[in-house]
Amino acid sequence: MEKSLALPQIAWLRLFRRRLGSWFDLHAKDLPWRKRKDAYSVWISEIMLQQTQVATVCGYFERFLRAFPTVDNLAQAEEEQVLRLWEGLGYYRRARQLHKAAKFLVAEHGGEFPREIDAVRRLPGIGRYTAGAILSIAYDIPQPILEANTLRVYSRLLGYEGDPHSSAGQKLLWSMAEAVIPKTRSGRVNQALMELGREVCKARNALCDNCPVAPLCKALEKGLQNRIPRPKAKPKIEEVCEAAVVVRRRSRVLLVKRGDGGRWAGLWDFPRFPLNAEHPAARRKELIDGVRRLTGVTIAPGELLQTLQHSVTRFRITLECYAAEYVSEDGRKTSSEIKWLRPAELEKYPLNTTGRKIASIIL
Repeated sequence: MEKSLALPQIAWLRLFRRRLGSWFDLHAKDLPWRKRKDAYSVWISEIMLQQTQVATVCGYFERFLRAFPTVDNLAQAEEEQVLRLWEGLGYYRRARQLHKAAKFLVAEHGGEFPREIDAVRRLPGIGRYTAGAILSIAYDIPQPILEANTLRVYSRLLGYEGDPHSSAGQKLLWSMAEAVIPKTRSGRVNQALMELGREVCKARNALCDNCPVAPLCKALEKGLQNRIPRPKAKPKIEEVCEAAVVVRRRSRVLLVKRGDGGRWAGLWDFPRFPLNAEHPAARRKELIDGVRRLTGVTIAPGELLQTLQHSVTRFRITLECYAAEYVSEDGRKTSSEIKWLRPAELEKYPLNTTGRKIASIIL
């Protein structure tokens, strides 16, 4: 059983908000989405910031808003255009859900972002945290948030040694988030909390000497700041080998659109599939069979162009990139959408990171 903890009293909460607000007034980062307080730009920034570093998001946010300055612009865009601008941010499902949500907002809400929490949470890709962040920052509606940074801040402030991702831990930390949020200027408090977690109350080597609320922190008082919160169990890494095949047909190369439900759904890619055989003859057959299965195209495999290493979730992937020549096409429909493109045209199509690297090799 995890030990239950009492939430702070009103006097503690007032002191905490005062210290946090004074610190934020002096140290708030000059971030592009803070220059615009409209719900649309807050929404875009919050989706981009999910599982992505602030420094990485800044450039993407500005390019995205230039391309789609309003929700109507985003709703009217082609999905491939949205994915191309998202390319490199990863977690592409976010971009597809963002696009679907924009269409829903235009169709059901006249292009206006709703102010009711239930309506916001019905939008694709928006959970409790993201809904609370948007409503508090854009509309100053008092909504709590709990994400990686605030989870760490609250766990340390409370001295919570249990699992913060368990049902008991989540219940406690959401209750803390609800207690901390004030009735006014809630967006400022939420932004300050996230920034405190990113810049001071770090996962490793917390800067407690620079923390404005250090005197209120139970973990620091107990000397447990480097042990709280309890870390998640690391997933077992699985080593896999895959092939990506650059099939040439005169001056063009073959691309395949990745289907729904799989990795990199909606993006274009070179024919890619698992490799198992080690003997050269068996591997050659695997390449021929793999491309035919995906595209209906028969190839003559060529040389190994390059070997790339990359990781996706719990997989560490060795990707062998092969050249191949077109031989024939059986004309039967496959489950994949394919295109034959000139290498220079690849720039227009959204590719995953390794697909873009392969494109740069053949260019």
